[in-house]
Amino acid sequence: MAAFGRYLDVLDALRENCPWDKKQTNESLRPNTIEETFELADALMKDDKNEICKELGDVLLHICFYARIGQEQGEFDIADVCNRSADKLIFRHPHVYHPSQVGAAHPRPLPYVPEEAETETETDGFSKAKTVGQVLENWEQIKLKEKDGNKRVLSGVPNSLPSLIKAYRIQDKARNVGFDWEDRQDVWKKVREELDELETELQKDDREHSTQELGDFLFSVINAARLYKLNPDNALEHTNQKFIRRFNYVEEHSIRVGKPLTEMTLEEMDKLWDEAKALEKKAQ
Repeated sequence: MAAFGRYLDVLDALRENCPWDKKQTNESLRPNTIEETFELADALMKDDKNEICKELGDVLLHICFYARIGQEQGEFDIADVCNRSADKLIFRHPHVYHPSQVGAAHPRPLPYVPEEAETETETDGFSKAKTVGQVLENWEQIKLKEKDGNKRVLSGVPNSLPSLIKAYRIQDKARNVGFDWEDRQDVWKKVREELDELETELQKDDREHSTQELGDFLFSVINAARLYKLNPDNALEHTNQKFIRRFNYVEEHSIRVGKPLTEMTLEEMDKLWDEAKALEKKAQ
């Protein structure tokens, strides 16, 4: 708490005395916030603990800065942000807190109840959630009951999310209300069906319909990943990094021998690519 208070004091001083900080608005900060969030995401993918700590601080700065601007406008402050978030978490976790704890300064969790036991603190059937799946199913239904919550199941998916992540979140939210495959293996029939439709449109050289079918195919592959509990965004980023490492190996060789990539044959580049691949496997 002392560290957080010190942090807010520093931000207050910057807002009042630094020319750059003085002129910032919600709109001017937004692009930087997006950049800082992606930098945190990079650090998390690398599992670089030092960078994670650093980037968390950068994201925290933006959260506190927006709250400071809200305070200046007489709308809300950082305490409101914390309290509203705490109340939302309490309300959405009736298996941990009784709803009467919303607004409490020091909320007390419910006593632990073994999975095989029945709890006496039943709240609309939600307090019996014992598994991750049950918690997620309850989460979406509880959100629809909130006064300022989402009015539709999919309305909580931000429009500005990257398309791959958005597709995963759309499918996940639909799953939480029961709209999903009964047997995950059935999804492969859909994936093959979408691939066949894509190939058909590509053979027709129909760009518009090919684009639509490509989207359907990608959506089905993301759906398959979700069903098998794989994160498609993380998986694709791992592949991106793998491609970068191997391509850099090829390029470094071309620089070392003084032969530009544009003058190398595909066979030469493939051979170097296989070398990079073999070195990676050897290092594992």
